[in-house]
Amino acid sequence: MMHFIIRLIVNALALIVVAHLFAGHGVSVTSPLGAVVAAFVLGIVNAILRPILIILTLPIQIVTLGLFTFVINGILFWWVGHWGLGLVVHGFWTAFWAAIVLGIVSFVMSSLLRGVDPKAA
Repeated sequence: MMHFIIRLIVNALALIVVAHLFAGHGVSVTSPLGAVVAAFVLGIVNAILRPILIILTLPIQIVTLGLFTFVINGILFWWVGHWGLGLVVHGFWTAFWAAIVLGIVSFVMSSLLRGVDPKAA
């Protein structure tokens, strides 16, 4: 349970960083609590829908050598941004690039956390 809460907080902080980096370019977070809610929903959507979409688009995945996954990530990020849960996203291309940056920031923050305590993340 603690691992889940730490991952949720890391992803919420990463979402706040992405909103700050894309401020004025169509990505915003309404509040810190909104970032936690959006990170939670984005995690659920990515855990359930992303694998299904990857399987359904397998021919495109093969032709693009997996790069179509970035498009799927952008679509899911954009979709969750339209739910009014604390994340606001305007435009697919903004969502596309923000999803890539979110993945990078989340990875870096998780790596830093693992460096502090290997059991934490």
